[in-house]
Amino acid sequence: APAAAEAAPAAAEANNYITVKSPMIGTFYRSASPDKPSFVNVGDEISAGSVLCIIEAMKLFNEIESEVSGRIVKVLVDNASPVEYDQPLFLVEPK
Repeated sequence: APAAAEAAPAAAEANNYITVKSPMIGTFYRSASPDKPSFVNVGDEISAGSVLCIIEAMKLFNEIESEVSGRIVKVLVDNASPVEYDQPLFLVEPK
């Protein structure tokens, strides 16, 4: 029972976050190229229109922009990993 009681507050806290999901199937990249810094990191403040990542689909590199303003809480996908449509990519704490 104590384990379930501890999990409930964490789940309730996660409900306050906005999940940024993948709009397409492809390969997730955190930066424009391997020698460039990541577009966003945990703790970064973002605004609507900020580029969060790139998803490569059929040799086209699509910049994924944020639709919300807030702070990046968690990156849910590893760099250069395949992603599915509607797969969660980031958790954002809204402003």
